[in-house]
Order: sequence, then structure tokens, then C-alpha cells
Amino acid sequence: MTVPHPGPAPTPAPLPVPGLQRLRAEHAPALLAFERANRAFFAASVPDRGDAYFTGFADRHRALLAEQAAGTIAFHLLVGEDGEVLGRFNLVDIADGSAEVGYRLAEKAGGRGLATAAVRALCSLAETRYALHTLRAATTRDNLASRKVLARTGFLTTGTADFDGRPGLTYVRTRPERPEPGAPRA
Repeated sequence: MTVPHPGPAPTPAPLPVPGLQRLRAEHAPALLAFERANRAFFAASVPDRGDAYFTGFADRHRALLAEQAAGTIAFHLLVGEDGEVLGRFNLVDIADGSAEVGYRLAEKAGGRGLATAAVRALCSLAETRYALHTLRAATTRDNLASRKVLARTGFLTTGTADFDGRPGLTYVRTRPERPEPGAPRA
């Protein structure tokens, strides 16, 4: 019996936009690979994490999961369909309805709107899952890509910051007040 030749291979479908996943213990190897692969890229825009971050990664990962369980942080990873970490999108210092937003996107994932989409998704989670109404962020002044993401996602510049001697900017995003059902509109 002969098997017919299937013909040319079909063109693969474009990859779907990867989704945000809440940080879990099993993410550790992929997250460490992401941080190592992008270390020099990140250091060009933000202060380097230092060697201790990498040597103590396993203990730090466990500590972050404990903080997340306590509700003081909420870490999310942008994960591709192959399980590769493409970015991290975090809410830290969660208290009194507010949090600090931080994020990093892999160099190879840049320029496709993924950071903007993930920050929008994180802002939505901040409101709906974590009941946050005020989000703060900061970036170095020379990190134009990050500044654009913050502007596109509703953050407003509020002041200046210092990142280990590098000038930066601070931002805030507040949830618009929603009138009570049936209340008159202004």
C-alpha cells in the first residue's frame, strides 16, 4: 500500500498573542532563562540586578511566591505558547488600593505591541481581581519604549526619579470614578 504524498507543508498560523499567567513555582526555570538571556538588554535601560540575583534565584523565587500568597505583590508572566517567558508584569507594594507597576519584555518580543497589551491586561487585573484604584510606575528617562507603553495605557507623568544616578520619570494611573447606578451624570 502506498501513502499519497501530502503536498507542501501548510504555512503555520501566526502565533496568538501570548497570555498573562500568574507567577507559579513551575515558572522558575523559564523565568531564570528569560532573565539571563535578556540581562544585557535590560541593563541598557534599567539598573542591572547584579550577580547575586542569579545565584540566589531559587530562594528569591520561593520568597516572591510567599509574598504573593500574602497579597503584597502579584507577579504575572507573559508566556508564549511554547512555555517561553516573553515578559514579566508585576504589581508590587500592594496596599490601600494602590500598587507599583513594573514590567520587562524580552528583547526579541519588542516592537509588536506585546508590552502595551500586557500592561493593559495587568491594569484590568489590578482593578477587577485585586481591587486597586491607583497604579504608580517609574522608568528611566532614556527608556523611550517604556515611556510610550505607559502613555498608551493611561499613565500620566507626575514627577522625576533617580535610578542609581540615571534620571527617570514617575507616573500614575487612577481608575475613573464610577457613579452609583441611577446617579445623575454631570
